[in-house]
Amino acid sequence: MNYDVVMIRYGELALKGKNRDTFEETLMRNVKHILRSFFKVKVRRSYGRMYVELNGEDAFEIIERLQRVFGIISLSPAKVIEPSEEALKETALELIKSVTPAPRTFRLETRRTDKRYPMQSMEVSRMLGGHILRNVPEIKVDLHQPETVVSVEIRTEGTLMSCQTFPASGGLPVGTSGKLMLLLSGGIDSPVAGWKMMKRGVTLEAIHFHSYPFTSERALEKVRDLAHKLTRWGGTIRLHVVPFTDIQTAIRQHCPDDYTITIMRRFMMRIAEQVATRAGALALATGESLGQVASQTLESMNTINHVIDMPVLRPLIGMDKEEITEIARKIDTFELSILPYEDCCTVFTPKNPVTRPKVGLAERFEENLDIAALVADAVNRTEVEEITTKPRELAGDLGLF
Repeated sequence: MNYDVVMIRYGELALKGKNRDTFEETLMRNVKHILRSFFKVKVRRSYGRMYVELNGEDAFEIIERLQRVFGIISLSPAKVIEPSEEALKETALELIKSVTPAPRTFRLETRRTDKRYPMQSMEVSRMLGGHILRNVPEIKVDLHQPETVVSVEIRTEGTLMSCQTFPASGGLPVGTSGKLMLLLSGGIDSPVAGWKMMKRGVTLEAIHFHSYPFTSERALEKVRDLAHKLTRWGGTIRLHVVPFTDIQTAIRQHCPDDYTITIMRRFMMRIAEQVATRAGALALATGESLGQVASQTLESMNTINHVIDMPVLRPLIGMDKEEITEIARKIDTFELSILPYEDCCTVFTPKNPVTRPKVGLAERFEENLDIAALVADAVNRTEVEEITTKPRELAGDLGLF
């Protein structure tokens, strides 16, 4: 089957009122960006829809890539036809016969936005449904749970027909909700947090705290690989790698063992805030889930947040580990996350970390440290890497969603 266009449908964007054009233009840029290096296609939009004109390209290869573009809720390969009765019948039959395995049930859906067309939507559906029943043996109509839906859209710019719809990622187009800085560890949670924030339209940058030689180069490479996975959903990610060894050594030498994680996290927040400000990010994001570990109690979060003014977003805060792991598997970060290369948090975890740390005690213990000098040194020695999508990773999976 040779298709003419891929129809792109979007959900939330239709509710944006006067800002709708801005959201649609950003989505259009993102669609063009992910396709332009691989396909000779044209992307255009009409009210409530976007179309990729295929010019002979494979529709399903296009769909595989677009499934990971946030802002799209579904995609359909479609034929563009003349709205004559003969053309409608011929194309409906061609489409239903192209589906494999052959469907046992179907339903017709007709939308007639071009009110100049002489037949009403129900008339078109009855005409095409009857034609399919007469020409396809053993197929039946099922209005409630059909195996295939033949969709007809009679629009002023043309008539389109399709019979396959593939789900996509939903959410908002990346670039419509500002920029934030993700604290990216090598664990399961933080990549999922980054993915959820990109789904809400943010441009993502990431910061990682590296404690060589306490943590290996393999641990840092693992984080780069996780960032690569996220680029498939949101384009290039700038990764800020912070040298954290001197700070962790100072904390171990001068602070009580049970408060080391709390104080370490307070330093991470101070550094992340400065790096984020330099990068133009408006908030930080973490993979914290309430009560999951000692540093993720409400008391810990309050004590850790106390050192910064920038908002901290925690998209996983109400999720349990099973829910987070399910998403990690779906976005293909889980297997990387469980590789046995420790990050700076796990290497220095004390036997009995405090679960309800006090702001006053943390401040008293930090009096033994030159906070300003340690933070400034770490910020100034931070290195920035551009993590880009590998071409072979751009393709999605039609069964992923």
